[in-house]
Amino acid sequence: MDKSTFKGTIISIQPRIRLTRSFDEASHTYLGYAITLEGEINNQHTTFSIGIGKAAHAKHQFKVNDVISGECVPVPDPDMEPVEYYKVSKLKFITRSTTISNTSSPWELVPPELEVYRERGHRRLAARTYDTKCSSCMWGCRMPVEIIVDNWNPRGRKKYRFETFCYGPLNCKLYKAGPNRKVEGRNGMVYIEEDWVDAMNVEHRGEDE
Repeated sequence: MDKSTFKGTIISIQPRIRLTRSFDEASHTYLGYAITLEGEINNQHTTFSIGIGKAAHAKHQFKVNDVISGECVPVPDPDMEPVEYYKVSKLKFITRSTTISNTSSPWELVPPELEVYRERGHRRLAARTYDTKCSSCMWGCRMPVEIIVDNWNPRGRKKYRFETFCYGPLNCKLYKAGPNRKVEGRNGMVYIEEDWVDAMNVEHRGEDE
């Protein structure tokens, strides 16, 4: 597959996580980091997103307003990825940002290791709030979701969508939960993920954590 060349300014970097749902069960796959850039890809000026691995982020410590370049390829299945391109190579800095990043919401600092996100746990985040206020925050996350409709037949019918989550401090003033998530199951059954699931996910954290 031909590689695309890119150069751009980072406008968001967040964890790149896939969620698998099977009725009332959920599991996560930690893929790396999702970076949204404003710049050029194949000499076309646009806003686009790339996925990088854990090791690449550990090496470079990217944050908002860094300017980077590299090569990438389109993801083969857009339903399973939160980004448009992945398999990034020849990745390098053009300019490292020296501006003072936000130290309050939205937090635009260097994102922590993926293990930190796993340990913190997330709450559901309203899609509109994510789009308008949280898309540049390192604690925000837009996950591709694969729904196994019949949990007795995991290779059977599946559905796909995106869900937005917050790993940030519980007292963030921008946070809005949005409606409870519904998951289709076998024989027309529907599981509603109630508020207590979010509360349980983050019960080990204080309000300012």
